Amino acid sequence: MALSSGWARLRKSLAAACVTLLTATPLWADDFHSPDIVVLGDSQLSFGSGPVFLDFFQNIDQHCGSGPDGATDYTQLGEKSVAVFGVRSTSLGSWAARSRRGKGAVCDVDKKWKANAATFGTVNQSKNKYVQIGKGRNYQFCKKGQSPLEAMFAEGYYAPKLIVMNFLGNSARRWAEDKQQALTDVAKASEQLPEGVPCVFITTAPTYKKKTVALRLKAQENLKYAFMKSGIQCSFVEGFTPETIAANQGNRSFFRRNKSGRVKDPFHPNQKAQENFFMVRTQDICHAVHEQLTPKNTETASLLSAP
Repeated sequence: MALSSGWARLRKSLAAACVTLLTATPLWADDFHSPDIVVLGDSQLSFGSGPVFLDFFQNIDQHCGSGPDGATDYTQLGEKSVAVFGVRSTSLGSWAARSRRGKGAVCDVDKKWKANAATFGTVNQSKNKYVQIGKGRNYQFCKKGQSPLEAMFAEGYYAPKLIVMNFLGNSARRWAEDKQQALTDVAKASEQLPEGVPCVFITTAPTYKKKTVALRLKAQENLKYAFMKSGIQCSFVEGFTPETIAANQGNRSFFRRNKSGRVKDPFHPNQKAQENFFMVRTQDICHAVHEQLTPKNTETASLLSAP
């Protein structure tokens, strides 16, 4: 009986040790390779711009050249592998939030579709672009007491050489109402981004309806102020300009339509629209990239003003 009791205690100890080992070993530890460039954004990436961002940053040296003085060194981006994450109704604030409610848009399981994001590039080689953040080794961004940004950039996990962010709409009213609210979100994100890593922030493309465009234009103005005031390391590129607004606002061909031709999704420009967006904004996006990859700017914050 004593022998049986001893074996029981041994099995219990071994089981506990296995649990400890599994708990201590990150889910991403097995053969995980961080992409060189990480693109974070909302559902505009999911429903139109994801493939465009992927192509642009995979081939950034071809799209942007070596800069006005020929000084941009793209070798610091390694092989330029790119991961693009378009996560439903997320914004800068939800990626920097530590509370369960605050980061819910990133981490809550979609009750209907069981997927809350679309991913492209090195993190998703499957035929299905839709995933649920929090499930799978490439998407472990939901840790208790941590923000998604903190979980993503934890030691031994994602270690990009360039970070690109693409947000605006899901905090448009919050940011448009008060500059201080924009500053709060930007300051939190600034504290959580890996220090010294080049960063470019591009506001999302204009939408179809005039009223929505007006709100987001005001939000962009206050967000730009927040980037300048906070001293965040990212260069800021305005997605809403007279040219991009003229191209998108009221242009049915740039949005998904039903059989009658009526626009059924006024918030997400289609891929054709996003390709046009990049064509119009390439100069300033490249300016921001050159600015960030130039040695004198990798340790200081900077702001790119649109013309």
